[in-house]
Amino acid sequence: MEIFESGAIALRIAEKGKGLLPDDADARLNAIQWLIAALNSVEPWVMQIAVVDVFEAEKPWSPMRRPRVIADLEGRLTDLEAALGDKTWLDGEAFTVGDLMMISVLGGLRGTDILQAYPRLAAYVARGEARPAHVKAMGDQLALYEAADAQEEMSA
Repeated sequence: MEIFESGAIALRIAEKGKGLLPDDADARLNAIQWLIAALNSVEPWVMQIAVVDVFEAEKPWSPMRRPRVIADLEGRLTDLEAALGDKTWLDGEAFTVGDLMMISVLGGLRGTDILQAYPRLAAYVARGEARPAHVKAMGDQLALYEAADAQEEMSA
């Protein structure tokens, strides 16, 4: 079966593999809850930064809209940092599919200074992005872009 939504893909990978979904029913539900929170409670506000800063940066309303977008995002990030607290991962010591998706979503703030105001979240993202699986996945993804760029240069 072919699936297309990032959350569904991440959940499928977690179900097929080991380690991203806890065996305990409550912990499993919590991991899934964080996956959904990343996509529904955080990502829309992260994406609005891209809209005002990149996609609609030259529109006259964009600079006026940006403070509201930042305020909305800051509300989400404040709540998320409080939920993370002093834990290593959202569910404590175990990295789950919820962390996988949340770190991916928060990675959308790369190139901004927004996470500087949230040191626990910044450290959380850094830990997640330093994981060998993340480093490999990003390297593999970037290699695809580099190959496409090289192919395009050869065609030009």
